[in-house]
Amino acid sequence: MQLVSPAAMVKDSRPIRLVLGGIAIVLFAWAMIMSGRIAISRIFVKYGTTVLNTAPADAAAAVDSSLEMTPSDAEVHFTRGTVATYAQDYETALKELELAVSLRPRDYYFWVELGLARDRLGDQNGAINAFNESMRLAPHYAQARWQRGNVLFRMGRYDEAFEDLRRAADSNPEYLPGFIDLAWNASRKDAKLTEQLVVPQTDKAQGEIALFFARNGKPDEAVVHYRALRIATPEVREKIIRDLIAKGAMRQAFTIWTDSKQANGVSVYDGGFEGPLSLDEFGFGWRVSSAQPGLAFSLDSGQPQSGARSLRINFTGNQTPGLELLSQLVVVEPNSHFRLYFSARTNNLVTGGPVVVVAKEAASQQILAKSTTLPADTKGWQSFSVDFNVGATTSAIRLAVQRDECSTSPCPVFGSVNFDSFSLESVKHETANKAATSK
Repeated sequence: MQLVSPAAMVKDSRPIRLVLGGIAIVLFAWAMIMSGRIAISRIFVKYGTTVLNTAPADAAAAVDSSLEMTPSDAEVHFTRGTVATYAQDYETALKELELAVSLRPRDYYFWVELGLARDRLGDQNGAINAFNESMRLAPHYAQARWQRGNVLFRMGRYDEAFEDLRRAADSNPEYLPGFIDLAWNASRKDAKLTEQLVVPQTDKAQGEIALFFARNGKPDEAVVHYRALRIATPEVREKIIRDLIAKGAMRQAFTIWTDSKQANGVSVYDGGFEGPLSLDEFGFGWRVSSAQPGLAFSLDSGQPQSGARSLRINFTGNQTPGLELLSQLVVVEPNSHFRLYFSARTNNLVTGGPVVVVAKEAASQQILAKSTTLPADTKGWQSFSVDFNVGATTSAIRLAVQRDECSTSPCPVFGSVNFDSFSLESVKHETANKAATSK
C-alpha cells in the first residue's frame, strides 16, 4: 500500500479550495446583487404607496418596475393589488392579492385584503373564508371579525353578523360609532332595539351610545346612558351637553350639566358672580364675550351688592354695538310668565348705544323682553326688573347683557358697569303685557 504524504495531500486540495472559493465569491456577489434589487424594488413600492392618492399613474409605473425586479416578492404583489383597487380594476386586484397570499400565507392582513377583494366581486363565501383564515392567524385582532360581520349582515345572517360586530367593537372601540349607526338603521331608528343590538357594557360603549342618541333626537336615552357611565370624562360630558343643546334638548342637557355644577335648582346659575368666569363655557353658566378691543371683564370684590363679588365691565372705546357682552342659558317651563331681577352700578357710562339686559328665546333668538337702559351714573347700586312670557314650545331662554344699536357710526362706549344679584322667578296670575319696571 502506497502512502500519500501530507505535502502531496495539501498540493492536491488546492484546486478544490480554489473552486469552492470561486463559488463562494459568486454566491456572495449574487446575494449582493439580489439584496440590491430587493432594496431598490422596495423603494419603488414605497414610492408607489406614497403617491397613490396624488399621482396614481406614477404609482402604477413604480410598482410595475418593482415587479420586474422582484417578481416573487409578496409585498410587491400586495401593493400592486392596492394600486389596482384604487383604479377600480378589481379583477387585477384580486389576482395580485391571491399571489401575495400564496407567497406569504401567514400574513393575517393579506388575508383581510383578499377577503375585501373577493367581496367586491360578489364572492361573499370566498370573502368569509379569507376572513376566517385571518382570524385563525390573528385571533385577537378585530379587523377581520368586523369585516366578516359586515358581509354576514349583507347576507341576511343577522345573529351571526351582530355577534361579530359586537365583539369587534368591544375589542377595538374605533368601530363603535359605525356599529351603533348600523344597529340604529337596522332597527329602523328604534332606540330600545338599538340598545339590545349594541349591548353597551363598557364606559366607552355607554359614552358612544349616549353621544349617538344626543345627536339623533333621543335625549332621554342619552341621559340614561350617560348616567350608566362609571367614570364620565370631561370630554364626553361636554360633547353630550353640546349635542343636546344643539338639538334643543335643554332640560336633558341641564340635567347632565348640573351633575358637576350642583346648581341646586336655581333658575340663574351663579347670579351673584361668586364663582370663576369661564371664557369657554359650553353649558348653563355665564359666558363672557371673547377678547374685544376696548372691552375688559373682571370679578370685583369692592362694594358688591350681595355676596363677596360682582362682575365689572370696563369700556375704553369698544365699537361693537349689538354684541352680547355676557350671557347665560336658563331652562324654563313653557307657557309661563317670569320676572327677571338684577342689580347694576354704572360709573361715567358714555355711549350712543346704551347698555341693556335682554331675555331671548334660546332657539330662535327672538327678544322676549328688554330692560330699561342703564343710566350713565347710578350713584351706587340700583335694582331692576323685567317681565316676560314664554310660549308653549320654549324650554330655555338666553339672558344677555348687550348694547343697543347706535344711530351713528362709529359708536364707541366709555365708562364701567357692575352687575350683581341676577335671579328669575315664575310669576303667577300676572298679565303678559306688564311693562318692565325699575326700582
